[in-house]
Amino acid sequence: MNLYNILKDQISKFLLSKFDLDFNDIEIQTTKKDFNGDITVVIFPLLKLLRKSPIEIGNEMGLFLVKKSKYVDNYNLIQGFLNLSINNKFYIKFLNGIIEDKNYGILRPNTGDPLFLIEYSSPNTNKPLHLGHIRNILLGYSISEILKANGKNVHKTQIINDRGIHICKSIVAWLKFGENSSPKDTSEKGDVFVGKYYVLFDEIYKKEISKLINEGNEKDYAEKNAPIFLEAQDLLIRWEKGDKEVIDLWKKMNSWVYQGFDKTYNDLGVDFDSYYYESDTYLLGKVIISKGLKNNIFYKKKDGSVWIDLSDEGLDEKILLRSDGTSVYMTQDLGTAYLRHKDHPNMNGVIYTVGNEQDYH
Repeated sequence: MNLYNILKDQISKFLLSKFDLDFNDIEIQTTKKDFNGDITVVIFPLLKLLRKSPIEIGNEMGLFLVKKSKYVDNYNLIQGFLNLSINNKFYIKFLNGIIEDKNYGILRPNTGDPLFLIEYSSPNTNKPLHLGHIRNILLGYSISEILKANGKNVHKTQIINDRGIHICKSIVAWLKFGENSSPKDTSEKGDVFVGKYYVLFDEIYKKEISKLINEGNEKDYAEKNAPIFLEAQDLLIRWEKGDKEVIDLWKKMNSWVYQGFDKTYNDLGVDFDSYYYESDTYLLGKVIISKGLKNNIFYKKKDGSVWIDLSDEGLDEKILLRSDGTSVYMTQDLGTAYLRHKDHPNMNGVIYTVGNEQDYH
């Protein structure tokens, strides 16, 4: 319901009926704050066409609109400006129309418009979603919906960090102390259940570090050689080699976590258009790193780890692959970025909804 268009149509009818003038190029603007009224009709363009004074034209037009338009209450005339006062009938009808129109203010994207990828949530599968995740999810989802309402092509996505040493920590603790239990046995959300074992791992890990240090070992040595940590590392290596027993256990525990995540997403009323999984992208990242080594984009350190030097970009050295050949976050990030560009060739950009501690990463 456009008031300007309504008034222009009524003024055109006035000019045609009163002066036999077919004229549609009518200039309407918001009334200046210094004057009374809501909408101003600029009379000047009509002077030469009608050969009348602005006072004559303005008064005749004003009287016509007050009589014929159900939205114009009265008018005042200042030189060549006809100031119209709009009554409450229009605003009531306008607001009721907004209430009734569920899609009011929402623009439809054009086919072929560039795509914006919005990433949010992207949790690890070793613990439940916490307050920081909730903030991240609501921000990312809100940005997505705002962009969509403004006619942008939006694709909501996340990368699930479903593998790695942190996942193996939960698995090791469950193997040692879980007694083959499941979330159903304890009536817990799946992500809460698995997260409990991640916390337990950390408690035992700290005790074992303290014990090694008390035995005369350096802290760095103790952190790398605590028995439970070595078990987690061994589990990770077995996972990356495709050990069926480890893979089956990993799938089972991750399925518990996903059930918990889904409940949280449903409770929040958010959704995603696609999911990427670290377990699918890290190998692609390794291929990219291998090519980068051959092309001297990346380099190896003496311990066998692979790095990139970003000093020229005002950053620092960044590890891409551990010395034992296992991956880090950057490994899968390279693979994920490649896949996203492949899946969405019309992508205009990616908005990462992350905490500021991730800025450097």
